[in-house]
Amino acid sequence: MEIRKTLISDIPAVFELYDFATAFQQKVGTNSWKGFEVSMVEKEIVEERHFVILDEGIISATFVITFNDAVIWKEADLEPSVYIHRIATHPEFRGRNYVQKIVDWCVDFAKARELKYVRLDTTSGNELLNKYYMKCGFTSRGISEIEWNETLPEHYKDGSFALFEIKI
Repeated sequence: MEIRKTLISDIPAVFELYDFATAFQQKVGTNSWKGFEVSMVEKEIVEERHFVILDEGIISATFVITFNDAVIWKEADLEPSVYIHRIATHPEFRGRNYVQKIVDWCVDFAKARELKYVRLDTTSGNELLNKYYMKCGFTSRGISEIEWNETLPEHYKDGSFALFEIKI
């Protein structure tokens, strides 16, 4: 298993993972992703913030990091942090603990850059997912009610979001 920066040529595989994740979200009844713009992913790749996991030579998972998330994290965003977004795993590779591996990678990444936190958010109300994130080392920071704007993906228009962080 290898985590590496996403290449432009990986975009079709990344969007396939997004489609799998969206279908799974719809199946379990959570607020599902509403699709993403290719241009957004291209920008994240150019900015070296988009990553894939290769397993058995196959792109099996993906995630994005960012260093600011003020709309969701409000004043806490002033603390130097890395934020994880859009984790998606191919269904044939579920159960391989990719989220924990992503979290461990992000903790090392944060330590190397002297950041104070690794953070993520998810739709509130999904207790199973919340417990999973806590099992991966996160603590709950409560719920964020956000005011959506065009800088956020469409799925942030609906609902509130559970916040999780790991203090470095």
